[in-house]
Amino acid sequence: MSRFIIEGGHKLSGEIRPQGAKNEALEVLSAVLLTDEEVRIDNVPEILDVKNLIELLRTMGVAVTRHEKGSYTFKADSIDPEYIESEDFVRKCAALRGSVMVVGPLLARFGHSYFPKPGGDKIGRRRVDTHLEGLSRLGASLTYDNTLHAFHLTREKALEGCYMLLDEASVTGTANILMAACLAKGTTTIYNAACEPYIQQLSKMLVGMGARIDGIGSNLLTINGVEKLHGTVHRILPDMIEVGSFIGMAAICRSSITIKDVSYKDLGIIPDSFRRLGVKLEQRGDDIFIPEQESYEIESFIDGSIMTLADAPWPGLTPDLLSVMLVVATQCKGSVLIHQKMFESRLFFVDKLIDMGAQIILCDPHRAVVIGHDHKHNFKAGKLVSPDIRAGIAMLLAAMAAKGSSEIDNIEQIDRGYEDIDTRLNALGANIRRA
Repeated sequence: MSRFIIEGGHKLSGEIRPQGAKNEALEVLSAVLLTDEEVRIDNVPEILDVKNLIELLRTMGVAVTRHEKGSYTFKADSIDPEYIESEDFVRKCAALRGSVMVVGPLLARFGHSYFPKPGGDKIGRRRVDTHLEGLSRLGASLTYDNTLHAFHLTREKALEGCYMLLDEASVTGTANILMAACLAKGTTTIYNAACEPYIQQLSKMLVGMGARIDGIGSNLLTINGVEKLHGTVHRILPDMIEVGSFIGMAAICRSSITIKDVSYKDLGIIPDSFRRLGVKLEQRGDDIFIPEQESYEIESFIDGSIMTLADAPWPGLTPDLLSVMLVVATQCKGSVLIHQKMFESRLFFVDKLIDMGAQIILCDPHRAVVIGHDHKHNFKAGKLVSPDIRAGIAMLLAAMAAKGSSEIDNIEQIDRGYEDIDTRLNALGANIRRA
């Protein structure tokens, strides 16, 4: 198990560019299974989760060509039908959260797919009902294989479009149903669809492949099925979670940095959410400049009540940034309630921050009150273990602001979501060593 050794207290300066969006990558890479023609995808983040999905595609029979860092061509014209029914396939899918999105394409194009309980972060219950119910509504038959411990989706004839109202605006559920519906007969209407930029990007890629999709960017998608999709070229957006992580990093280290090429129009409420914590930031073209500040004062609501930062489906605040905002708030002036609505275990890492000197009241699995130190008391260095990707990056930020040397174990979790993070942050002046 690898670890980071972080010498805290270093000022940062310079420019940093976000990687391609992890969550978008997992969707659009799965979409290459919908056609037997070449699909080129650029700005692919070469992080552990994405590499594992590419390797899974290669094992399935997809021809993968890496042209240069972040640029790949995929051709799914020789999928091995025996392999996608095998125990090895199911086992690999179960270990990789992003593999849930190969289910829709495999079902639509090849007539069957296994759906094991997916892996990924241990952040509480992450149900898959939306996926299974949506694909069943399109005509798939669902059984459970007790030997492989996985659901088995099959179809005897082509999938057929229908109207469906999703029980939750699941991003991956919407992606799975959307991809399958592109090859279904007739019209599919998905109401309460997720409308995150990742879904918008997937939709644009599918349209580039010949799909017919209306309502992109809204929660009402209409898909008119086609018989065949063709190849295309697609570029992945910058990762909004990295952008937010870098804003938080500049704030907690009281440093000035520039984040380059962020696709500002796709960041939604993220910049304003950091402004509520007192972080000044400026849009400069498609870059974000964060000036150095000595103090950050958390806003209150207009009526004087304590500020609340809560996650919500897009265009609300992404849950993936609440861990970062929580750790930043510990060093701001004032108090804030962090309300993590969507996952019940993502706040359990705060006990480690309390050990480092943060003042946090964990009210329940979903809510924490943070009383900011206003940088009057530095974090104490400590020994930490990363439980998931987002808590891991929050711990890294805390260690960078701490006085002394900290260690973070299980950094494979951080590597799943952040590419070469130690090298990139060291270029800004951080002192992070991989051991």
